[in-house]
Amino acid sequence: MKRFLTAILLSLAFSAAAAAQEADSLKLSAVDSLLVGKDILNIIGPGISISQSPSVRTALKSYVSGNALKSISGYRIRVFFDNSQNARTKSESIERYISNTYGGIRVYRTYDSPNYKVCVGDFRTKDEALGLYNSLKATYPAALIIKESINYPR
Repeated sequence: MKRFLTAILLSLAFSAAAAAQEADSLKLSAVDSLLVGKDILNIIGPGISISQSPSVRTALKSYVSGNALKSISGYRIRVFFDNSQNARTKSESIERYISNTYGGIRVYRTYDSPNYKVCVGDFRTKDEALGLYNSLKATYPAALIIKESINYPR
């Protein structure tokens, strides 16, 4: 009986610790998403001053701009995948339509012999991709979210 109670208490303790850790990770991801594309030195606010040499600010800007050239693991929405004779013209028209309709979203049209592909967006998480996916699904019923190497989000 003592072993049974000990096992139950241990499992409750582990589940509480896991729930707390998950809550912390959710808080971190929410904060991280809010700060994407912002310069921390401009966020600090009034009343606080930072004294640093100009070379530090230059090094930080260089590091941030270097990250833009890197690719990371993320998600894109594939709206077109075909190898028919008119696949090239279809992919071009889909690329133009999405670029005109969704102005700020990057569109990638690739040719991977023998298939033409059109993918949309650079999303770090699947949840970020779901919003656009739901609106694209009406126009492109074959659309799907795929895991791919993406460009660093701006």
